[in-house]
Amino acid sequence: MPDSYTIKEILKERNLAPNKKLGQNFLIHKQTPALIVDRAEVDSEETVVELGVGLGSLTIPLAARVKKVIGIELDAGIIKWQRESGNLPGNVELIHQDLLKADFVDLAARCGGRLKIMANLPYSISNPLLFKLLDNQPVMGWATLMLQKEVAQRLTAPVGTKEYGILSVLLGACASVKTLLTVGPEQFHPRPKVDSQVVKIVFDPVPSRVQALPAHDSALLRQLVKGAFQQRRKTLLNSLFATALAGCGKATVAEILHRADIDPRTRAERLGVEDFVRLTNLVSAHLSG
Repeated sequence: MPDSYTIKEILKERNLAPNKKLGQNFLIHKQTPALIVDRAEVDSEETVVELGVGLGSLTIPLAARVKKVIGIELDAGIIKWQRESGNLPGNVELIHQDLLKADFVDLAARCGGRLKIMANLPYSISNPLLFKLLDNQPVMGWATLMLQKEVAQRLTAPVGTKEYGILSVLLGACASVKTLLTVGPEQFHPRPKVDSQVVKIVFDPVPSRVQALPAHDSALLRQLVKGAFQQRRKTLLNSLFATALAGCGKATVAEILHRADIDPRTRAERLGVEDFVRLTNLVSAHLSG
């Protein structure tokens, strides 16, 4: 990969100043991308999709370790530079596309199996991408992502903490999340104001904790979890009655919570993944009955 000086020179010479609208922060420390690839434990026979190729800081060490990289990049200037410079190895296929509009089912088929993703993400699209992963759970293998530290901590937050929320529950119901490393602002150009963390989210093989959960309607689970945390300062009874279960009547919501062995006066952050799944199945039975 180019060194930090070269990256800044390339950006300056090609008028590729980091795009604030796109939230671009380029990794400039050579050791960090290699460490990310190493800790992600990629397989030499895998095809990995990289979201946001940039100047290739992560792409090049990744391509050296896997069979093929499909790189998706939105910035037309970077696409043009990459194609003219020949900076990328031969096993990298470059696609000019908005990653949030990419068809993950099609990408998984092109990869020959479940989707494996690596990305150094603009902070502004972290949440939309995480929900896109959840939407495409049936074709997801794993995703190794660079996230704002605050966002990354929400994914592994324990029950009862202020960081515990919607993504903590929804990812906890279908995947395992492991923090791989913390990356300081000095490792980027331009420097962000906060630390970043790299996490690996594994959907397949299915974690044993997820296997132990009862079968449930994942769409209804998401609806209930979003409703519960949407007004997290309210009791669970009031938040659900005001959102996801507005049409059921307050007495019915209270009854369902009691049957789920959940105190209606508690708040959303006090419920574990198992509690939300149990509640989902009781709500599903009520709605279908």
